[in-house]
Amino acid sequence: MSTLFEIILERLQNFFTPETLGTQLVDFSINFVVALIAFGAFYVGWIVVRFLLKKFLPKSRFDKTSQAFATTILQYTILLLGLVNALSIMGVDTAGLLASLGIVGITIGFAARDAFSNLISGILIYLDRPFVIGDLVEVGENYGRVEQITLRSTRIITSDGKMLAVPNAEIINKTVTSYTNFPHLRLDVAVTIGVEEDIEQVRQFLCGIVNHDPDYLKEPPPRVVITQLNDYNVAVELQAWIRDERTHVEKRFELREKIFNTLHEKQIDMPFETIKLTPLNIRLDQNKSAETINE
Repeated sequence: MSTLFEIILERLQNFFTPETLGTQLVDFSINFVVALIAFGAFYVGWIVVRFLLKKFLPKSRFDKTSQAFATTILQYTILLLGLVNALSIMGVDTAGLLASLGIVGITIGFAARDAFSNLISGILIYLDRPFVIGDLVEVGENYGRVEQITLRSTRIITSDGKMLAVPNAEIINKTVTSYTNFPHLRLDVAVTIGVEEDIEQVRQFLCGIVNHDPDYLKEPPPRVVITQLNDYNVAVELQAWIRDERTHVEKRFELREKIFNTLHEKQIDMPFETIKLTPLNIRLDQNKSAETINE
């Protein structure tokens, strides 16, 4: 047993000599500096590529979504190649490391399945194109302009200036309403009028609002339809197509105000349902009167 310990001690002394440690430290330092320079070269290469992309991509036929997607893929590819080369220079067996990561990745994948789901969903959003950068969309209860589509989330700027980072997996599994996928958009504004009013006259008043506005299309023409017949009023709806779909929020607000002012100016009745309440003391007096008559 003592002989075994002596052999181990001797080998440790041979390994941890100043000469050996000095040589290993020098080799590690040199490899580290060379690896750092190599990775820096790849990083500088990415900066050059990014500069060229920003200069030439806007002049190409690619839209903003394709430009952003290509830029992201190139960034990860170049920097990943730089990292692999840097590790290889430092003596790391990158092939064995990647094989080990493949086995470990299965375990990590279960823990990070949401992140991988968002990554795959981001690629599917690019391929399916339910919307592109700059579109006005509604995802669930969130409405705004698509600012950026990353591999993890979609950034939406709301009308009140908030930035929403919606996970891509959530977008894939929800109904997405786009207000800018087609060249024009129809505005539907509802209003109620009295049951005694002339529908054709109201139709002329409401259509006249948009017929003289160049922001609305002549074809298809605006129209007024009856949507509901109520006990106290008639629900009608003005439907008009706007030229610039990106202004639909402002134009809807403006159109509502114009409809109210026009109907008020033309003295068109806009009733609303009312509930008539009889005071309690009057009902009590009526009950007493009825009892007196019965007597």
